[in-house]
Amino acid sequence: MPRAARRTVTLHDVAAAAGVSVATASRVLGGSSRTVAPEYEQRVLAAAAALRYTADASARAMRRAGDAITLVADDLTTPAMGIMVAEMERQARMSGVFVTVCSTQAAPDRQLDAVRLLRSLRPRALVLASSRFGAGELDSRLLAELHAYERDGGRVVVVGVTHGSFDSIAFDNHGAGRLVGEHIAATGHRRVTILAGPAERVNFSGRVAGMVEGLRAGGVQPRHIRIAYGEASRQGGFDAARELPAGHRDAVLAVNDVIAIGALSALRAAGVAVPGDVSVTGIDDIQLAVDVTPRLTTVGLPLAHVGAESIRLALRERTEPEHLTVRGRLIIRASTRP
Repeated sequence: MPRAARRTVTLHDVAAAAGVSVATASRVLGGSSRTVAPEYEQRVLAAAAALRYTADASARAMRRAGDAITLVADDLTTPAMGIMVAEMERQARMSGVFVTVCSTQAAPDRQLDAVRLLRSLRPRALVLASSRFGAGELDSRLLAELHAYERDGGRVVVVGVTHGSFDSIAFDNHGAGRLVGEHIAATGHRRVTILAGPAERVNFSGRVAGMVEGLRAGGVQPRHIRIAYGEASRQGGFDAARELPAGHRDAVLAVNDVIAIGALSALRAAGVAVPGDVSVTGIDDIQLAVDVTPRLTTVGLPLAHVGAESIRLALRERTEPEHLTVRGRLIIRASTRP
């Protein structure tokens, strides 16, 4: 005959058997840092063993929600975000907390829904990283949710732009773009196509504006600067480069390395030599930038540093909001030449 299921032994049962309070039993079996007298500790452990008590892992996880830092990002699959998340996780682990992640695909409603849900789960901090925010701009509904979360004791860190209400880390996208534009102009290129990614991406718009500024400062005529919009992906870069007019095959400036790598592939497939016929640049300095042939000239952004700083800000004692701006550095490799 089948046996009847064994009754679940609760913490109350262990406490009663040991002759101690539930709080004392919880401190012994839950790994609390609070000291319990050795006599009581031995009684609790003996009672738990006799009753074959097993801790409720899900309940423990709920109690540890305050040990979590949650990253809410547009897209977790990009190489740049991967660099940031890896460093966030490493820094968090060293600090005794852990990182959970949530992807919203930059959709405002999904961002709002994610923050509302996370408020109920009560993580210790939210790191909100998005490429759709302008400086100081957040959707009013999202802003209200974030303020309510902080009033409840949480912490908010905004990554991507500066925001006065919260700790924030901004990228100098305009400056990164200008570095590329100045370099291409200084090496004598005069007909340039900028692969700009999606028009609505605020970070890419800043890079495009910087590129145009740097090119014009270096003597490139505005009529010889062509801007092509498309997907922020390798395929987007491939498609855009494949459609380049012959008169604009002097230099191709992509707003990130992934788009640039797609462009390199399209040019190679078309029999166009890089950098012999066309120079190509990117921005970010992901690992693939040094693995492709030719190695990619780019502007390196301190992505791992941003990941580490986001954890530091999330865990620090809050006084006034702290605002950081990180800048890139030009890395000249084999994909460009005079």
